[in-house]
Amino acid sequence: MTSPRDEQLIQAARLGDTDALEALLSRFKPLVKAKAAAYFLSGGDRDDLIQEGMIGLYKAFLDYAPEKNPIFSAFASLCVNRQMLTAIKAATRQKHAPLNDSLTLERAEEAPENGSNPEALLISRESSQDITHFIQRNLSPLEYDVLMLHMEGMSHAQIAQTLNKPLKSVDNTLQRVRRKVGRELKAQKKGTI
Repeated sequence: MTSPRDEQLIQAARLGDTDALEALLSRFKPLVKAKAAAYFLSGGDRDDLIQEGMIGLYKAFLDYAPEKNPIFSAFASLCVNRQMLTAIKAATRQKHAPLNDSLTLERAEEAPENGSNPEALLISRESSQDITHFIQRNLSPLEYDVLMLHMEGMSHAQIAQTLNKPLKSVDNTLQRVRRKVGRELKAQKKGTI
């Protein structure tokens, strides 16, 4: 059962007692900080994740129903996790610039030098866009998410933790992505010759 103190704070806060709400949020802030330490937010820092976690904690306070979730701390932990993961996924989905503006390592030797003619620059840009479209159309949602997190520099272990997947699953997924993209690059290279 929820400790009477948590439930009392929730009831008082719902009746407008801002001190009770502040006490509840302060009580669970160490939980939020501990969870934030386990995640990585691309383009953000630990404080951003803590803020997202506090939003999740506040949502837990708003949505808590003792008859459905008798232990508030467990429900709060779930809400904090979900809020942080939602923020991480949203940040990764906005990070398409590496796909749109760069070439893969396999194609780096084909990249035009500075001062190349405009035609070579256009062809290079079109090739990059072709790969981007291929990735968006042909990768599964898991493959796409793993690739985006990998491109942001996350380790396999960080990706596994972020997506709540086994490490072996992340390794296998990256291998599938490499094979798919590699085949597409070879097909594009044959098509341009």
